[in-house]
Amino acid sequence: MLTLSHISKTFNPGTVNEKKAITDLSLHLDKGDFVTIIGSNGAGKSTLFNAICGDFMTDSGSIVLDGKDVTFQPSYVRSKQIGRLFQDPMRGSAPHMTIEENLALAAGSGGWLSHVTKADKENFRDRLKLLGMGLEDRMKQPVGLLSGGQRQALTLMMATFHPPKLLLLDEHTAALDPATAEKVLEITKSVVEEDRITTLMVTHNMRQALDLGNRTLMMDSGGIVLDLKGEERKKMTVEDLLAQFKLQAGKNLDNDRILLS
Repeated sequence: MLTLSHISKTFNPGTVNEKKAITDLSLHLDKGDFVTIIGSNGAGKSTLFNAICGDFMTDSGSIVLDGKDVTFQPSYVRSKQIGRLFQDPMRGSAPHMTIEENLALAAGSGGWLSHVTKADKENFRDRLKLLGMGLEDRMKQPVGLLSGGQRQALTLMMATFHPPKLLLLDEHTAALDPATAEKVLEITKSVVEEDRITTLMVTHNMRQALDLGNRTLMMDSGGIVLDLKGEERKKMTVEDLLAQFKLQAGKNLDNDRILLS
C-alpha cells in the first residue's frame, strides 16, 4: 500500500541552519495497517508526513502509494488519495462556512454548494448522527462556532467522506481535553476499522501507541529506531518501550510531554 525507500531530506543544506530532518528512511505498510508513531520533538514525525503528502520533494529515495510512484507528484494531486488531520482543530475546515457547506465540499456534491440535493443533506445528517455530538441539528451553523473536539470530529468525517487510500493523523487529539480526546479517538477507531483505511498516527501517549492499531514505530533523529508488531508488541509495556528506545537510540527518551502522558 505505502512504500518509502531510502528517503532523505535536509533543510538549508550548506548553511549554519542545516538540518537533517529525515535520513535514509525506509518503511512499508500493507493495506489496512494502523501504525502508531512516537518520538521526541525533532524526531522527524511531522516531516515524514509532509514528505508523504508532497509538501516538499525529498532529496533522495522514492514514495510509492498503492503501486504508483508519487515521488514527484505535487501535493494537490496526492491529496486526492491522502487524508490528513493536524493537532490544531482549526485546520482542515472552513470556519466561516456552515457544517453543511463544509461537508458538501468534502463530498464534492454537484461540484458546488448550490447543487446540494435533499438526498445529500439527509446523507450528511445520517453521518453526523454517528458522531453522537448533536451536529446533525446544527448543520446551518458556521463551523467556527464549534468546540475543538466537534471541529476535529467533523474534520475527520470530511477527510474520510470518500475513504482515502492513506490517512495521516498528526497528534489529532493532543489539543483536546481528555474526555473529548477519548471521544474523538473512539470515532477515529470506528471510521478506520469500518473502511479498513491504512493509517499512520503520531501520538505523544505511549500507552496509546501500544494499544491502538497493529504496529508501533519509534522515531529519533530522522529515522525509525524501533518497529514493533505481533506478539512482541502485545507483550510490550511502557517501561519496556523506554528501555528499547534507549537500547536502539543510545540515549534516554527526553520528551517530558511523552513521559508525563
